[in-house]
Amino acid sequence: MPGRAEIKVEKIQEVDKLTEMIKKYPVIGILDMRKVPANALQKIRYELKGKADMRFSKKSLMRFALEKVEDKKALLEKLEGQPALIFTEMNPFKLYKFLEKNKSDAPAKPGDIAPQDIEVKAGPTDLMPGPAISALSGVGIPAKVQEGKIAVLKDKVVCEEGKEISADLASVLQMLKVKPMKVGLDLRCVFEEGIVYGKDVLAVDEQEVLNNMISGYHNAFNLAFNSGFPTAATTELMITNAFRDAKALALEINFVSKDTIEEILAKAKRQADALKGQVKEE
Repeated sequence: MPGRAEIKVEKIQEVDKLTEMIKKYPVIGILDMRKVPANALQKIRYELKGKADMRFSKKSLMRFALEKVEDKKALLEKLEGQPALIFTEMNPFKLYKFLEKNKSDAPAKPGDIAPQDIEVKAGPTDLMPGPAISALSGVGIPAKVQEGKIAVLKDKVVCEEGKEISADLASVLQMLKVKPMKVGLDLRCVFEEGIVYGKDVLAVDEQEVLNNMISGYHNAFNLAFNSGFPTAATTELMITNAFRDAKALALEINFVSKDTIEEILAKAKRQADALKGQVKEE
């Protein structure tokens, strides 16, 4: 059957192409393509131009290709759901950050899982009095009419992180123009140099890491300085501190040196003047 033979050739070519890319690129990621709208995908592909290549194939073909590259078989167990492969030379953490940055806000749909706590802030809305106030109350949002419009009376967390968004809540959030979801490529994991980095590792809080590094530096500096351990960072301050202590001791015992002579003479003059004043009074 010619038709079936032609399809088989295309599959072989696709596996060969995937295998070639898997061997070529040092960094390979698996994307979760569920619920990625076509317009969002087009935008992201444009943003990735020159930075990374994406390949959309059947999961079975991706599996065959990965099985042919021994040192990257670790990715096989991550091929779940609706995957796609992304190939790049970018650092895995930079790739994750780039994809997260290029996600866009989107309204919630019934059945979506809250990516974080969804909070409705207190304040006026554009909603007119009527059925809307009952809809808000129905999902636990305290509201009343103020100056002819519905106003939310206080901040309210309407859905906690990880919980399913109901149809009623999704409708209310759309009414309030709250877009709690993020639409874009979801990077499930990344392979680099024999290591598979999961999403939990890739999602680094850069500010927290920076704060920890600064805190660690200060703690190490204080330990080295207080224990008298010379380093490139502590030596100059330690010498300055030692000089100040030595000079203070020399002044205390009136030890004359080029660094103390002026202050010792000045101190002697002050003492002489004080003594002279006492003699005159007597």
